[in-house]
Amino acid sequence: MYHWLTFSALILFGWSLAPRKVPMLLMVEICDNALDDDGDGLIDLLDSDCDCPVAEPVSLIPNPSFEDSLCCPSNRGSLHCAETWIQASAATTDYVHACGWFGWEDLPVPLPIPDGNACIGFRNGRFGENNPNPNWKEYTGACLTTPLRVGNEYKFQFHIGFTNPQNSPSIQVSLFGTSDCNNLPFGLDDETYGCPMNGPGWMLLDYKTAYGANSWVVKEFIVKPTVDIYAIAIGPECFEQDYTNNPYYFLDNLILADVREFEFTISGEGNVCNDSFALSLPYRDSIDYQWYRNGIALVGEKSSSIKPELEGRYQVVLKSPTTCKVTKVYDYVIPQSTVVMAEFLCDGSQRNFYGNIISETGIYRDTLKTVSGCDSIIELHIQKLVDTPMDVQAKIFPGETYKVGSHSFSDPVTEQVTIQSSHGCDSTVILDLNYFKVFVPNVFSPNGDGLNDYFHFRDIGEIRMVSYLRIFNRWGNLVYEQRDLAPQDEQAYWDGKSNGINLPEGTYIFQASLLMNDDMEHPISGPVTLIR
Repeated sequence: MYHWLTFSALILFGWSLAPRKVPMLLMVEICDNALDDDGDGLIDLLDSDCDCPVAEPVSLIPNPSFEDSLCCPSNRGSLHCAETWIQASAATTDYVHACGWFGWEDLPVPLPIPDGNACIGFRNGRFGENNPNPNWKEYTGACLTTPLRVGNEYKFQFHIGFTNPQNSPSIQVSLFGTSDCNNLPFGLDDETYGCPMNGPGWMLLDYKTAYGANSWVVKEFIVKPTVDIYAIAIGPECFEQDYTNNPYYFLDNLILADVREFEFTISGEGNVCNDSFALSLPYRDSIDYQWYRNGIALVGEKSSSIKPELEGRYQVVLKSPTTCKVTKVYDYVIPQSTVVMAEFLCDGSQRNFYGNIISETGIYRDTLKTVSGCDSIIELHIQKLVDTPMDVQAKIFPGETYKVGSHSFSDPVTEQVTIQSSHGCDSTVILDLNYFKVFVPNVFSPNGDGLNDYFHFRDIGEIRMVSYLRIFNRWGNLVYEQRDLAPQDEQAYWDGKSNGINLPEGTYIFQASLLMNDDMEHPISGPVTLIR
C-alpha cells in the first residue's frame, strides 16, 4: 500500500530532522520522494510497497498484443499460431514471436516490442517481384468479445511499427467492421481481392495516417458505429499503391474500448520533436497527481501535465480520498533516424560533408533536423583510394593487341599507363608486354625419317593446351582437324595425311587456338609447306 509521509508526519511521530536511528515503525517506502526510504535498494514505484492498480482500458479485441499463442511461428504467414486471431485475407499476415520466427532479416522488428514478445507484420501490396500484385494487402481479423453498439463512442489505440524508410513509407492504417463474425475471412482465397470493402458485409470504421522509421508509433481514433459491429479487420488502406520496394509494417497492442476507459491514459500533445511537447491527463480537482519517470518520482510535478525533459517511461499516480491508480507507461522517445552512405574518395580529392571538408578514410556523422523537427543522423563511410602502381606482365602473339583501359599495344613494350578505375579515380599500371616464345614451323617433311615428321608447335612451357588444330588445302577444304592436343605429345599432331592417306606436297593453311599460361585462348594461323 502507499505511504505518503511528510516532514510534518515525522515531527508528529516525535522525530526532528537531526540524524538518528530510524525505528522499525517508519521503515517503509515513501512513494513520492525519489528516495530509498526502507533501504532495500528499490525506490518509489520500483518497490512493491508502492503497488497500485493500473488504470487501463480493457480491449474488446481478444489477445490484443498477440502474446497468447497456440504455437511458435516457424516461418512467415503463421498467424494461425496467435490465439483467437483470424487470417482475414488470402494474402497472409506474418506472426512474429520471440519463441520462434522473429521477422525478415532485411525488415527487422523495431525493438523493444511495445507490449510483450509478439506482434504481427503485414504488407501493403507486392512490388518488384516476378508476380507483382498491388492488391496483395494483408489483413488481420478478430471476433470481438463484446460488440460495438450503435451510437456509443469507442477509441481504437494501436502501435504501428516501421522498418527502414525505403520499405515503410507513410500508410493509412484502416479499421474495418462487420455485423457478422462469419464474414471472417473474406476474399475466398483470392490473393488479388484487396481490402474487405471489395465484397459485401464490411464497412470502413475509420483510418489514421502514420509514418516513421525503424520505430514504433502510437496512433488512435474515435469510432462511432452506425450498426452493431461484431468483428473487425485491420490493415492497409483500400486504394492501390505503386512502389518499387515492398511496403511492410508491424502492429501491436490493439486496444479497442469505450472512450471513457481511456480517460486516464497519458497522451502526448504537440510535436514530439518540439520544445512545446507535453504529456497530459484530464484534469479533475478531486484527484492528486504525481508524475514518475522510470518508476522514480519527479518531485514537485503534481499537475495534470508535464513537459518531459528526458526520454524515459512516464507514469502518473492518481490519488483520490478513497483509491489510487497508476497509469500505464508512456514511452517518451524522441524519434531519430539514421541514413548510412558509403563513398569512395580519389587520392588528392576532397568531399564537402555539410560544411566539413573530408579527405581521408573514416566514418563521418552529422545531425540534421527533419521537417518535423526530429534528429536525422547522416553517417558517411569514406574509403580513400590511394593510387598504388600495379605491375602487369602480359604476352601476345605477333598481330595481336593488348589493351589497358583505352590504350592499345601490339608490340613488346615497358610503359607506365594511367587509367580510370571503376570509381572514377586515376590508377597507374606499369605494363611489361612481351611476345610468347612459341615456334611455329613453316615447313615439315613427314617421310618417316624421324626428323620433322609432324607439324607441331614448340615452346618453353607457355602452351597449356592446343584447343584445336585445323589444316586446309589450297582450295580451302578441311583435310585435318584435332582438338585438345597436349603440347608435348608430338605424334598426336598432323602427320601429312588425311583419313590415313598421304597428301601431296604443297602449301597448306593451318588454324589453331592455343590456351596459354595466361589462361587466355590465342588464335593463330598461317601457311605451312609439306615436302617429302
